[in-house]
Amino acid sequence: MTSATPPARPDWQTYFMDIANLVASRSTCIRRQVGAVIVKDNRILSTGYNGTPTGIRHCLERGCLRDELNIPSGQRHELCRGLHAEQNAIIQAAYHGVSIEAGGIYCTNQPCIICAKMIINAGLKKVIIRDAYPDELATEMLAEAGLKVVVLAENPAAS
Repeated sequence: MTSATPPARPDWQTYFMDIANLVASRSTCIRRQVGAVIVKDNRILSTGYNGTPTGIRHCLERGCLRDELNIPSGQRHELCRGLHAEQNAIIQAAYHGVSIEAGGIYCTNQPCIICAKMIINAGLKKVIIRDAYPDELATEMLAEAGLKVVVLAENPAAS
C-alpha cells in the first residue's frame, strides 16, 4: 500500500494571505471585498474585513451610499457607511487589549491613505499586500515612516 503525497505546505506569506482572502469573504461592501490579518511572530493577532460598524445596517441591505452619491473609487473615503478592513483589524486588537506593535498586516488590497496613517501610528512595521491600489500618498507615507511594504505576486506559480 502506498501513501498519497501530502499537498505542499504553504509558506507563511501564502498562509496568511490565504487567510486574509477568506476574511474578505465576510465583507458586506457592495463595491469591494477586502480582508486584513495582523500577525506578529507568525501568530495571528487580529483580523478585519470592510463593512459597517456593529449594529448598523449593512450596505448589502440598504444600498451603497458611495454609489448613490456617484463617488469614484479612491476618493472621499469619509463618505462611506463602512470601515476598511485594516481599520477593523486595528480596532479589534484594541477592543480585545492585544498589542500589535511591531507586527505586520496582510491586506488583500493596498491600504488607502487613511489606513496607512493608522497602520503607522499603530506601530506596525510591515505591510504585505496582494493587489495594488492607486494611492501614491499612502505609498509615500508608508515608505517615509520606514515600513517595509511587500507586494505579493497575484499568481506566484505563473512567474
